[in-house]
Amino acid sequence: MHLLGRDLFAEGNQSAPDLRPRAPHFPAKAKSVIHLFMNGGPSQMDLFDPKPELDKHHGEPYFSKIAGEVENVSDAGALMRSPFKFAQHGKCGMWVSDALPQIAKQVDELALIRSLYTTNITHEPALYLIQTGHMPSGYPTLGSWVVYGLGSECQNLPAYVVLDDPAGLPINGVENWNAGFLPPLFQGTRFRSTGSPVLNLRPEVGDVPEIATLQRDLLGRLDRLHQRQRPSQPNLEARIQSYELAARMQMSATDALDLGQETKETQELYGIGRAPTDSYGRRCLIARRLVERGVRFVQLYINQQIWDNHTGLATDMKAACDRTDLPIAGLLQDLKQRGLLDDTLIIWGGEFGRLPIAQLPKDKDEKKAGRDHNKNAACSWMAGGGIKGGTTYGSTDDFGFAAAENKVSVADWHATILHLLGMHHEELYVNQQGLKEKLTGVQTARVVKEILS
Repeated sequence: MHLLGRDLFAEGNQSAPDLRPRAPHFPAKAKSVIHLFMNGGPSQMDLFDPKPELDKHHGEPYFSKIAGEVENVSDAGALMRSPFKFAQHGKCGMWVSDALPQIAKQVDELALIRSLYTTNITHEPALYLIQTGHMPSGYPTLGSWVVYGLGSECQNLPAYVVLDDPAGLPINGVENWNAGFLPPLFQGTRFRSTGSPVLNLRPEVGDVPEIATLQRDLLGRLDRLHQRQRPSQPNLEARIQSYELAARMQMSATDALDLGQETKETQELYGIGRAPTDSYGRRCLIARRLVERGVRFVQLYINQQIWDNHTGLATDMKAACDRTDLPIAGLLQDLKQRGLLDDTLIIWGGEFGRLPIAQLPKDKDEKKAGRDHNKNAACSWMAGGGIKGGTTYGSTDDFGFAAAENKVSVADWHATILHLLGMHHEELYVNQQGLKEKLTGVQTARVVKEILS
């Protein structure tokens, strides 16, 4: 079976990788994924994990108790309460701060994990871990593993699409959607949210349609002849399939990204046409249009590190929320009313959380304080296919410093996502240099069944 670890690079392997749809290990609850990656590390105690003890002990020293977990030691301050107010929302009574008023209206669709933890406090390795399950670079990302295992329902669009921010790449750049040692066919394809979706998709000077068809047919025959003479070359096969996909995409990609086909009401639901939500709203709506067409995995980024609020927490974090809150809530609402939420898995979260103590700016002005990185506690939520909406799972200590009850590792998080897609994390592997390489690595991972419907 394709899912059971065929060595893609073995000498004499005649079976070339492809993106045809493949059966999962067991019946899946979700068919596609939209990953809303909040790069930078959103603060759990300012969004989803209220801490009354921080209010009570605000301004008290605490650095000595967590000194080994602080990255910027010289800027460390005292315990800091949240500048945002919390309230319970929905039938489930989930706690959400007033920084996310629109997502707060959708909490009955969410399964919130408040006990996620990771193993590194620096962006680059923490990003590699959350994306690939490993801290070194060079491993396949979550999206690559998913399309390797399941292929795609749509053959006219890439199986794995990345909607990065026009304002700039995230930390680690394109490695966030790299296929690693899997064939390059399974890496993410970047789509632009405005203008031509893919650069150089169409020739500058168009040919007569009949001539263009003859040229493509001839090139296809020459490519296949060349490939038959060079078996066991996954890079060559991937390149050929990429060219063939590009030809099919000339119409499909343009159509998928044409937001002019959407009603004014739908565009307003996503915050399109107004600041500060237009850019992210466009990408959220494009994500819906892509999964609607059978794209397996769509990943959204926000430029640079808008959640990396080392200083100016009250203002900068609010600005990050203002850019994403309405579009995400609109996406959830739109998917639900179209019946797409039943089999589309939505994932929200970053690479780690934040510390309960203040991080002070150079002038030591406490009004401009932020929070440093924290690997011991973070929040993530899921919604859609197979998720038990209105669920809050796990908890942190009194100050939100570390996961306390029902801890969820990154490997557990990955295993749960694969499970919802019908794949067992132990059975999705590739034989690589004598090892069974998996998304969850060699560590023990469990499916967080408590958040499943």
